Amino acid sequence: MYEFFTTTNLGIALTIVGQVLLIVVPLLVALAFLLYYDRKVWAAVQLRRGPNVVGAFGLLQSFADFLKYVLKEIVVPAGADKFVFFLAPMLSFVLAMVAWAVIPFNDRWVLADVNVAILFVFAVSSLEVYGVIMGGWASNSKYPFLGSLRSAAQMISYEVSIGLIIIGVIISTGSMNFGDIVRAQDGAGLFSWYWLPHFPMVFLFLISAMAETNRPPFDLPEAESELVAGYQVEYSSTPFLLFMIGEYVAIVLMCTLVSILFFGGWLSPIEAIPDGALWLILKIFFFFTIFAMVKAITPRYRYDQLMRIGWKVFLPLSLIWVVLVAFFAQYGAFWGTYARWTVGG
Repeated sequence: MYEFFTTTNLGIALTIVGQVLLIVVPLLVALAFLLYYDRKVWAAVQLRRGPNVVGAFGLLQSFADFLKYVLKEIVVPAGADKFVFFLAPMLSFVLAMVAWAVIPFNDRWVLADVNVAILFVFAVSSLEVYGVIMGGWASNSKYPFLGSLRSAAQMISYEVSIGLIIIGVIISTGSMNFGDIVRAQDGAGLFSWYWLPHFPMVFLFLISAMAETNRPPFDLPEAESELVAGYQVEYSSTPFLLFMIGEYVAIVLMCTLVSILFFGGWLSPIEAIPDGALWLILKIFFFFTIFAMVKAITPRYRYDQLMRIGWKVFLPLSLIWVVLVAFFAQYGAFWGTYARWTVGG
């Protein structure tokens, strides 16, 4: 049996399909409850009840919404480019999912343990911009087009600072593999994680992650008050659902990246307690809570402010930080905290 799954082509294909499903299915189910949780947090801040009708405490609300979207009629605008119109949400969804292939949930619990995992995630999340641009353009209407232009500019602007912040972590670790990055943070529990040496960048990364995933206070592309609903105006039913799932998967991915890069992934905060995937899940949940709270309590940025903070504040800061980290790592400053090379040296 073991030989069949490790040596034959069919066996290997079945194994890979099984592993993919083991990631995708729990992720989508978790997403349904995270969406419910997001709405509950928002409601609590505004002293409302939130979803509380479908199922016990409204727990099945997300599934009801899912069913509603699936059963609705798909409306295609008369002047739309049909192929691109349907390709856009598919692209958005698939690319958001593909990034999870290199995310480790525990030591060696990873679908593809590649050496350039960070590069892979970065490339895939950069390509997500295309889904948005295609969706806005194919709708053949001015509001979605404006929304998609904004979204593209915003995502590209903040990707630059995210990339530079990640370079700092790569310099400290000496590897682009997520497993190596987490293992480099192993040691004295909570205080050996990267949030301490890279402290200023944790905030920059979180804020850039919000801008990158179009979350409030940076939800300019979907600003209902000015652009109707951004690039999703002409979408209904399943295509809209794919856009929405893609967006939320990207948000959870960003929470995971923060957890892995700065907060030790699956490592336990107290040395006496064993490590495990549960720690990673708890950290993701914690950062998702932060995302939800920020959505509920902040006003929206103006577009020019958004661009200014991205290019004139975040970019110079992260650039200076990369230089500082390289300097600290080279000369072993702060007792070698910035140089934890697991490979090379």
